[in-house]
Amino acid sequence: MEEQIKEILFNPTVGRIATILIGVAIIWFVIKAIQRNLFSKIKDNENRYKAKKISNFFGYVFTVILLTIVFSDRLGGVTMVLGVAGAGIAFAMQEVIVSFAGWVAIMFGGFYKTGDRVELGGIKGDVMDIGVIRTTIMETGEWVDGDLYNGRMVLVANSFVFKSPVFNYSGHFPFLWDEIKVPIQFGSNYSMVKEILEHVGKEVAGDLSQRSREKWIGLQKRYRLEEAQTEPMVSLVANDNWVEYTLRYIVNYKKRRSTKTELFTRILERIDASGGQVKFASATFQLVEAPDFKVRMRADDE
Repeated sequence: MEEQIKEILFNPTVGRIATILIGVAIIWFVIKAIQRNLFSKIKDNENRYKAKKISNFFGYVFTVILLTIVFSDRLGGVTMVLGVAGAGIAFAMQEVIVSFAGWVAIMFGGFYKTGDRVELGGIKGDVMDIGVIRTTIMETGEWVDGDLYNGRMVLVANSFVFKSPVFNYSGHFPFLWDEIKVPIQFGSNYSMVKEILEHVGKEVAGDLSQRSREKWIGLQKRYRLEEAQTEPMVSLVANDNWVEYTLRYIVNYKKRRSTKTELFTRILERIDASGGQVKFASATFQLVEAPDFKVRMRADDE
């Protein structure tokens, strides 16, 4: 019985398995300790998230290296087999490999980060998690009007960053330009309409104009961009039915719907208080009168 126990304890395979178990435990103990004691002190959520993801990736790498070292004496005879198998696996898993390359590009290329609102692979929403293979998005839109969540979580392969455009609504410039159109009857006080729209735009925009201006100047320093107006701007065009005013304004990318509601509410109140000088227009239809017909009656000769 003792001899059997000694054979088991001194068996090379048992020793390798024990080495692997102890080595893997040490690797992940060190990584978790670093995450708990070092990375937890990082104040920025995005940097802390990236540090955790990268440390987990290195944990897997070190585990594979440990396995390779422990079984290095047995790998020589199967090198060719592994090479052929590796080529077949690489061809069969090319989408996974491209997705992994996409993850590296996302983490270090600045495509987007967790919390950003993006449109990726035709899916629009907020990034919840960036995995090694897939990005998890809380979807907005679809059957829900506006930029509101619809409750559907979507997993999008990271390979899409190489296959389709990535629209980032927040990124380095977390503001959007939006517009509302207001139809006004002909004969209204046009100057008053312009004043109302400009005043309401400045009231609702608040300090967004100045904040977005500073962000835009920062973008101009990094990229080749032309000058852009961040203050509310009013333009008009006359068509067959009415004078159409357009109010262009800057808005936070998550508050388009609420901002538009606030703008229309204040515009309606100001127009109602204009004493009839400004009137909304609606579609009108003019009925063309029928032409006059002259009918002459002739009695038949008997």
